[in-house]
Amino acid sequence: MAGNRKQPFAAVVHLALVILLLVSFVLITQQKSRNLYQVGFILLVGSTFVQIVFGNIPPETNFGRSMKFLGVGLTIITAVFALGIIVTPFLVNLGR
Repeated sequence: MAGNRKQPFAAVVHLALVILLLVSFVLITQQKSRNLYQVGFILLVGSTFVQIVFGNIPPETNFGRSMKFLGVGLTIITAVFALGIIVTPFLVNLGR
């Protein structure tokens, strides 16, 4: 080893998100507990949204810039969902 170099924040989050996604899949596929299924589903949805943002952040990004990108990314995702909810009734009525 060439010293005790610390990994950049974004690289650690990338690894943590992969692990969280795998854990959420395991929780969803188990068939013993409905509560574990629900926790797995919520974990999957949350970690997927964060992964969408962090998938576009370079691994060498520090904590401050990562949080800035995360805030902007989650705001964009929220805006897209809100726009979809607002526009859907209009589009449904167009098809009638």
